[in-house]
Amino acid sequence: MSLITLYQSKITTAEEAVRFVEPGEVIVFPINPGEPPALLAALPTNQKLQGNSIYRMLPGYPLLEAAPEVLKQVSIFLSGHDRMAFSEGISDLLPNHFSDIPALLKHASESPVIMAAVSSMDDEGYFSLGTSVSYVGDLLQDAKTIILEVNQKMPRTFGEQNRIHISQVTALIENDFDLPLLPEPILNDKDTKIGQTIADLIRNGDTLQIGFGSMPNAVMEYLKDHRDLGIYTEMLPDKVVDLYEKGVITNANKKIYKGKTTATFALGSRRLYDFMNNNEDIFMLPCQVSNDLRNIAQLDNLVSVNSTVEVDFLGQCNSEVVAGKYYSSTGGQADFAKGVRMTENGRGIICLYSTAKNDTISKIVPKLSEGAVVSTSKNDVDIVVTEFGKAELRGKTVQGRTEALINIAHPKFREQLTFEAIKRGFLPKKNFYML
Repeated sequence: MSLITLYQSKITTAEEAVRFVEPGEVIVFPINPGEPPALLAALPTNQKLQGNSIYRMLPGYPLLEAAPEVLKQVSIFLSGHDRMAFSEGISDLLPNHFSDIPALLKHASESPVIMAAVSSMDDEGYFSLGTSVSYVGDLLQDAKTIILEVNQKMPRTFGEQNRIHISQVTALIENDFDLPLLPEPILNDKDTKIGQTIADLIRNGDTLQIGFGSMPNAVMEYLKDHRDLGIYTEMLPDKVVDLYEKGVITNANKKIYKGKTTATFALGSRRLYDFMNNNEDIFMLPCQVSNDLRNIAQLDNLVSVNSTVEVDFLGQCNSEVVAGKYYSSTGGQADFAKGVRMTENGRGIICLYSTAKNDTISKIVPKLSEGAVVSTSKNDVDIVVTEFGKAELRGKTVQGRTEALINIAHPKFREQLTFEAIKRGFLPKKNFYML
């Protein structure tokens, strides 16, 4: 049977395709924008669903209206579409390190159902996972059922565990939808100050891991005069395109994946997706590879940049909980915080605003707030940056850490923080009276 004939034999409607899901089976979606929206919308029409569960990460579309005993909805990383649902007990959250997600999903089911939006089929019969290899790539070989939403607007990308052959596919639909976009963040004065401070810590020839959010991405505004930078990251950000066009990114000094920009998923503008399409310089890796400590450790001169919500005097970082409620998840922050310490000349940077709510709340705190979690431990934290400068914590004692962090807190809170540090025995009493 020819590839075209095989392809045609598997085309169906979304409603027919989701009927291949049997009761009790686990369904896995890729990270937004690899989610298949038509299949998602059709899923509740499957009357056989009972005791099923669906796992999604950073979902780009609202949760389904389904009873949990019929379809339990589990988030791997919260977004605006499921934060409220989780806080109300409508959905659940799977704690994880990004590197562990494939193993955790295999624990949930050895033979899951994979539903994904993919690129069009190539001449050899392969579809590309495009923007979202992440944890899905490693599950393909053991999947019981693979249902695809073929989208000609999905970029065709290269990499590892990034292809699905038509012979593996149970059913497919065609739907040329616009991929979800991530608006370019509007940088404020705090962002630019943080970005400049971090950029000053980056040297020509370094390799970068840039995290999610406006602060980490502000760094890239100040790298346009750097040379021979490499990219080894999780999320591929928009500003990579600018640095490529200026000749800043060459990946010439990476010991692994030399000459390639590596990522496990992408989320950004149409310009980013077009840049990725058929671009052999972009190499998409499954997350158990991109975030493997053994791989990270091989990257000399790696600079890891991630953001957090609050940091206590010990250097513990809460990057997941805001005002006592879960906001996101760990992602790969802990993977890179630990991995970068294993590299030669590596620097792990955590950034945050010094305050919240119009400078009424300090984000440098004596202890993490009630309900907070430790995303990056005190033993893995390296450099913390706010708009007031940097605190280098690696190798510092408790007193040294406390003093360094107070020095980058907002000035209006420094006296109060010093007093609290003395009460806890983190600073000697003489420090307070010397203010």
